[in-house]
Amino acid sequence: MLLGLVLTLSFSAAAQQWEPLFNGKNLKGWKQVTGTAQYAAKDGMIVGTATNSKVNSFLATTKEYGDFILEFDFLTEGINSGVQLRSHKDPARGVVYGYQFEIDPAPRAWSGGIYDEARRMWLYRLTSNEPARKAYHDGWNHARIECIGTHIRTWVNGIPCANLIDDVDPSGFIALQVHVVGAEQLGARICWKDIRIITKDVEQYATPTSAPCINCIANTLTPEEEAAGWKLLFDGKTADGWQSARPRMNGAFPHEGWSIEDGVLYVHAGDGAESANGGDIITTRKYGNFILKVDFKITEGANSGIKYFVDPFLNTGPGSAIGCEFQILDDKRHPDAKLGVKGNRTLGSLYDLIPAPHGDWETYTLDGWSTAMIVVCGNHVEHWLNGHKLLEYERNNQMWNALVAYSKYKDWPNFGNAQEGYILLQDHGFRVSYRNIKIKEL
Repeated sequence: MLLGLVLTLSFSAAAQQWEPLFNGKNLKGWKQVTGTAQYAAKDGMIVGTATNSKVNSFLATTKEYGDFILEFDFLTEGINSGVQLRSHKDPARGVVYGYQFEIDPAPRAWSGGIYDEARRMWLYRLTSNEPARKAYHDGWNHARIECIGTHIRTWVNGIPCANLIDDVDPSGFIALQVHVVGAEQLGARICWKDIRIITKDVEQYATPTSAPCINCIANTLTPEEEAAGWKLLFDGKTADGWQSARPRMNGAFPHEGWSIEDGVLYVHAGDGAESANGGDIITTRKYGNFILKVDFKITEGANSGIKYFVDPFLNTGPGSAIGCEFQILDDKRHPDAKLGVKGNRTLGSLYDLIPAPHGDWETYTLDGWSTAMIVVCGNHVEHWLNGHKLLEYERNNQMWNALVAYSKYKDWPNFGNAQEGYILLQDHGFRVSYRNIKIKEL
């Protein structure tokens, strides 16, 4: 009886906190801020109908919201849509920008992901959360969104989808999107109903989530990341933990060719030669089994790389230090992309050894930034780019040694077979930016 009373009081308190955002009768409290799609209140729903609008259409709340919990039901007739959170209108561009809860009926199935409309693009894809990709179904679906501080979490039909940490927008309006469509989808509808919000004491109604956490605040670790064993290799302010790869520098960081500005580690432009300007930099200690994540941004025609199992004493002459390389390259503009064998010098490839497939994941950047991930577990190695696995391989075997024997590394003894080595960022004479460098030892 006591437990029942506690639960009744708890649910009663929650019920008292909910406020309707839609009265079920008209669009009071809402206004259309962009686009020409038609919005109407009908049969207890807000119905958006696609027209030949040249920009995405948004019906926005007249009030702005900071911390809140939002729930609603939605149904789409096959068109892409979304619900904006903490968003704004840019008068100069005539568009809405900000966080968007994705509604995605396409085979990609990223409903519940978080997109940064008209700004940084994808913040939280569902590539690492397969159960979430199965949450959406035809017909009516239920959404829950929690925006509390820097934390944004989403659910579709009770299944955890996104778990994002970001600090760009603390508040803004909520808006319903009708996406620009082709001629074949003109007249298609997206419907919302039972839209309600909690804005008071929201922390007490926060829901635990099992969705993987993505931290978009550069050069920081969340409590969850720290508990899982992640450590920063770059603090955003100093070169602590890094040194020149040239043995003659005796552990010093390069005096030129690299700089740190506004939380970003830059390798400067030179003449395009390997390690001929500031030179490569390596970690101050070796690593064996690990997961490494590095955000990078390239300039036009740029070439660089992230190396691992590096031995700086193998090559003490001109050129780069020797190690396995996650290639960083502007494939469209740098000639190296057409060299090698079957594309094994393109972006994400194991340089000169194993090609990375090309796909649309290369365009899923965050304001021009991409994320490389390298996984090393014993002899098993994986390359990932923007949440997509590009390739995997096994080393320390006959097949690996044969592969090396037909590469530019054939003359370096026992290449790629060491148990541990340094991690390296390459100076290849082009301006490239690095940040958010973090590692989890396995």
